[in-house]
Amino acid sequence: MSDNIKGTTIVAVKKNGVTAIAGDGQVTLSQSVVMKSNAKKVRRIYGGKVVLGFAGSVADAFTLCERFEEMLNKYSGNLMRSAVELEQLWRLDKLGRKLEAMMIVADQDTLLILSGSGDVIDPDEGVCAIGSGGNYALAAARALVQNTDLSAEEIARKSIQIASEICIFTNGNIVCETV
Repeated sequence: MSDNIKGTTIVAVKKNGVTAIAGDGQVTLSQSVVMKSNAKKVRRIYGGKVVLGFAGSVADAFTLCERFEEMLNKYSGNLMRSAVELEQLWRLDKLGRKLEAMMIVADQDTLLILSGSGDVIDPDEGVCAIGSGGNYALAAARALVQNTDLSAEEIARKSIQIASEICIFTNGNIVCETV
């Protein structure tokens, strides 16, 4: 990623018919300065029926979110179709190929990872993570899913907390939304 404002951790857990997406609040400048500690990078869109979390360059992440929301409106909230159509357009858009951002999106049935380079990924086992601390949160979430009876929301929150104890680009200011 370029040397601008970025740095975050987003994790999603789908368990027992509930999907939780959690993110930390840290925004980092040039990998050395915490610019903001309470940013909200997880939000509800499409009348609250879709939850998304984004990571990457801030401007690029907002662009990706806006374009995805446009597709949701165009395709009447069909998450999979909106994701595929967005990513097909993204691959044709020369400017879009340069976006340094990723998103996790979910509705009550579907959980996906979308990238600014045209990828749509259906994660294994209903657990995924993106961002600077994504690998730490992913490992924690997988372990908690396999070895506890915690809810999707509890696992997502705990995974971000664990990542914040290891990753300098992740903090403990957690926002979590469920669908």
